[in-house]
Amino acid sequence: MPQFGAEETAALLTPAAAADALADVLRAGLDPESCPQRSALPVPGGGELLLMPAAAGAYAGVKIAGVAPGNPALGLPRITGSYLLMDGPTLRPLALFDGAALTALRTPAVSALALRHLAPAGRALRMVLFGSGPQAYGHLEAVLGARELSGVVVVGRNPVSARKLTAHARALGVPARTGVPADVAEADLVLCCTTAREPLFDGRLVAPAVTVVAVGSHEPEARETDTALVRRAAVYVESRAAALREAGDLLVPEAEGAIGPGHINGTLADLVAGRMPAAGAPGSPQLFKSVGMAWEDLAVAVAMYRAAGGATARGSCAT
Repeated sequence: MPQFGAEETAALLTPAAAADALADVLRAGLDPESCPQRSALPVPGGGELLLMPAAAGAYAGVKIAGVAPGNPALGLPRITGSYLLMDGPTLRPLALFDGAALTALRTPAVSALALRHLAPAGRALRMVLFGSGPQAYGHLEAVLGARELSGVVVVGRNPVSARKLTAHARALGVPARTGVPADVAEADLVLCCTTAREPLFDGRLVAPAVTVVAVGSHEPEARETDTALVRRAAVYVESRAAALREAGDLLVPEAEGAIGPGHINGTLADLVAGRMPAAGAPGSPQLFKSVGMAWEDLAVAVAMYRAAGGATARGSCAT
């Protein structure tokens, strides 16, 4: 069975190719609403062990991921783990991928797919990027594959890391600087890729028709966006069931009585299928809230396996 380390896993697909793989499985009929929920087990030291299985079409797979908040202080990655891809009919192991590298690609790819449908096209966009870790780097690359950027403002807790990310953006040809949360007032696109548990910015500052993507949490009590933004935004998610279990960005405003469960306008599958869900009030911001789902890991792992020379005639990854 071939095994792919972090660098090998990361090199197999671009974010755009991973986004294509996600779109393909949705077009083929996969229903995210029917996918199993993740299992989470607290571990000593404040960490969490996640188990994310999925089976679709000719393949099955499972991601075992660790979330260790104390790791960065030790010089270790916050996200660890492995992804085992298996043949669906026989459950024979086919490949083992680095789970952290797969996640670092999968999450930006999901965001990029949403942005293909939600972010304005035909003009360069001003982006505010919250975060300066691996997901922030991945999202910068993914957005550049989906839209033209006129500039990037990086808002991060660690000034040194934020400056490194701005230098990286400039190396990619994008004007960039560090900034503050209030810079969202001048943004066309806001991306939240953090471990924050409280809102990162004042949602009242976000202009009409701005697209906001929040990917940092999958816990009911944690959120990156505030009630003011969610209440006025058209909201899109990967799955209504998953969002109403795990998306604190929506569950906290609902607990406050600011919104109801019907506040979700549409899903990623709706967007890909062109079902054109309601877009909210005229000129309202658009919010895509991602919690991360096992079907996404499977779709990207299958695409990686094929890119690495695995069997190419095994059928589509669809239910």
